Amino acid sequence: MRTSLPGASLALFVLLAVAPVAAQAQSGSAAIEDSITIPSKTLANGLEIIVIEDHSLPLVTIELVARNGAYTEPPPYNGLSHLYEHMFFKGNAAIPSQEAYMARQRELGMVWNGTTSDERVNYFFTLGSEQLDPGMKFMADAIQTPLFKEEELVKERQVVIGELDRAESNPYYHLNKALTEKMFWKHPTRKDTIGDRETITTASREKMLTVQKKFYIPNNSALILAGDVTPDQAYQLAEQHFGAWKRGPDPFKVDPVPAHPPIKRTEAIIVNQKVQRASVMIGFHGPSVGKDPAANYAADVFSFIVAQPSSRFQKAMVESGLTLGAGVSYYTLNHTGPISIVLETTPDQLEKAIKAVQDEIRKFDDPDYFTDDQIETAKTLLAVSNLYDREKTSSFAHTVSFWWAVASLDYYLSYIENLKKVTRQDMARYVKSYILGKPYVMAIMVSPEAQKELKLTKASADKMAKVIR
Repeated sequence: MRTSLPGASLALFVLLAVAPVAAQAQSGSAAIEDSITIPSKTLANGLEIIVIEDHSLPLVTIELVARNGAYTEPPPYNGLSHLYEHMFFKGNAAIPSQEAYMARQRELGMVWNGTTSDERVNYFFTLGSEQLDPGMKFMADAIQTPLFKEEELVKERQVVIGELDRAESNPYYHLNKALTEKMFWKHPTRKDTIGDRETITTASREKMLTVQKKFYIPNNSALILAGDVTPDQAYQLAEQHFGAWKRGPDPFKVDPVPAHPPIKRTEAIIVNQKVQRASVMIGFHGPSVGKDPAANYAADVFSFIVAQPSSRFQKAMVESGLTLGAGVSYYTLNHTGPISIVLETTPDQLEKAIKAVQDEIRKFDDPDYFTDDQIETAKTLLAVSNLYDREKTSSFAHTVSFWWAVASLDYYLSYIENLKKVTRQDMARYVKSYILGKPYVMAIMVSPEAQKELKLTKASADKMAKVIR
């Protein structure tokens, strides 16, 4: 089991996600076109069936995605979407025995997994296409009739606690958690995927059933079939195995997700861990994709450009020797995606590095901060990356499920077309709307010894954190 973007590795993710791309697109290269079509159909109960047809291998992936995750979790349910992921792969009304459940997976030759992230949960099997019909029945039984046996729940609570223990052993988990709790101060649990220790250890069967009845309903889900399958075959089997699944009340009309209020004020926090380096994470509230989709395309192009070694940002922050690595990232979400600026440096360079990154941020909307070639190269290589992600059909299904959950299938299908429209002015609007002049939280992670040597206090750290205009 795994969760997407666990807090313990977020800082590393940010640096890797914006790592330089070796390939270079030549100025004036042919525009990348995207002619893909992904057929879909919605059953009477609201379940959307999405088909990615690829007959190159006799394999098919069956993926069930629901709009659920940390963003639906008030404190009493913090971490239960993740725990539900573990319980999904347990006995159900059709196969009550866990031993029989696992034996059936082996009989069908399944490779299986699930993930839980901020705004998506997905469960998936890949198996031979000749087993598509029994595989669909297996998925239908698992999603519709889980038993949540007490003995299995006790076991899986401890498994999840083990994951939390491992996360807490990573210094970056504490850095990210401290930052998140300040950035999303009103509803921090709705940005915490792995969850709260006490909530997990006391999770009951009744709470699991509440989660199931609220979110695991056909009109809050999509079924993706990817591989050696035709649309007609997919629709027929979906109707056969999922058509009787009962629609439920729209969970987001019954219980709307509360908006995250703005960051209260620009401030710094100090996180002590046994580390040799100094790490800085600066967090802003970014766009919500449903409210400002144009900003998402601009954010992608912007982040890509500043990741390249030739960018002014990398020259100022890394080539100068001030940091060991620096990056800017935006995580697309429908409920306030975070903008993160991450620095890795040495304690003796900490104050200089912070001042330097603030100076760079002030220039983000300068008309000459990027060249025309850099903008066009970014758009071309982002488009190529988008197409490359489709190379493995099973992974392609996961990509589609993510975009279905946080935005829509149409958003994904029009991504390259809209990416090509991004201009210098669009990036300036993104920077002015979400970064310049906006409050932020700056989290600094150093060892207790380094903090003492630097005479770093909350007051002195707050003094370094200034609104950037």
